[in-house]
Formats: sequence, structure tokens, C-alpha cells
Amino acid sequence: QVQLVESGGGLVQTGDSLTLSCAVSGRATSTELMAWFRQGLGKGREFVGAISWAVGRPYYLDSAKGRFTISTDNAKNTVYLQMNNLRPDDTAVYYCAAARDFSLFAASYTHWGQGTQVTVSS
Repeated sequence: QVQLVESGGGLVQTGDSLTLSCAVSGRATSTELMAWFRQGLGKGREFVGAISWAVGRPYYLDSAKGRFTISTDNAKNTVYLQMNNLRPDDTAVYYCAAARDFSLFAASYTHWGQGTQVTVSS
């Protein structure tokens, strides 16, 4: 059974950095592609970026390029989202998700973590 567990969220100030972790258990072909999404209050779930365990080359949405970095540790079955120079509009619940193939759309992902809150104060 696949389980995704996020950790690392919290309250930070503008300009701070934060690294989120997503521990994956029960890896299978359905978890080959790992992604990070976020959902602000009253907003839809937004794709942030994704990475493949096998290829390891991350893809980012334009809003995340240059500030966010996604990486994997295959030995620990963990995916990371490093966020630098955080801004108040980065405030959201951040989710990791898994799918067989790449997609920008949340509906394509079959496995989700419980989410972790990131709040950036001004």
C-alpha cells in the first residue's frame, strides 16, 4: 500500500527558506512520478513541480523556477521541496503526490499525502 507523508511545514518570515519532505512507502510503478502541489486558502490546488525517481530531472511551474528545488533521495524513498526567498503569496498547504506519468493536473495523481501548512508572514 502506497503512503505519502509530508513534513517540514511551519511559520516563517518573508525571505526565509524552508525544506519540505515527503516520505514514500510502498513505492511502485504508480509512484514513479512525484510532484508537489499547493493550495492556498480559497484557491484550487496548484502544481508546483515534479520529478521522476528514475530520471531525476525536475520540472517546475514558472512561478517556482529559481526559488524552489525538488530532489529525491532514493535510498530514503524521500522527495524534498526546498523553498528559498519565501513570500507571503507562497502561503498554502503543500501536498506531495504520486502518479505513473507526468501531469500538471491534480486529477491525474493517484496518491496524496495529508499536506503540510506553510505560512509566510510579511
